[in-house]
Amino acid sequence: MPGGREMTEENKRVADVMAQHPAKIRLGTEVSEVAEVLLRLRMTGLPVVDADMKVVGFVSEQDCLRSLLVSSYHDEGRPRVDDIMNPDPYTVQADASVVDIANLMLMQKPKIYPVVDQDMQLVGLIHRGQVLAALKR
Repeated sequence: MPGGREMTEENKRVADVMAQHPAKIRLGTEVSEVAEVLLRLRMTGLPVVDADMKVVGFVSEQDCLRSLLVSSYHDEGRPRVDDIMNPDPYTVQADASVVDIANLMLMQKPKIYPVVDQDMQLVGLIHRGQVLAALKR
């Protein structure tokens, strides 16, 4: 490691272990397409971004399941991600400590966190498995 500093659990950062080209869902996407993406990527949820790549929400398999069940049962048209996403998602910064994120994951429900910069633009994605692997090393 540069500067002779060894990478330890204490100094590992989210940027060291996050997915740098994260999958995402764009505002306006139909829920059926969101479900297809989640299934294809085997993800339990993804951030929702606007045209400027700012994180404006988070959508999960459960959100899609609920929406598709209601829309197919009640024949309520074609819902969009905007209607079902969580508009106030948990996010983390790239320079956050992996240990801190592990503690956060123990206290809060999300298994996946969008990684954002100071302008809320999506720069990565970190999930529980990546944190677990980083701590195991």
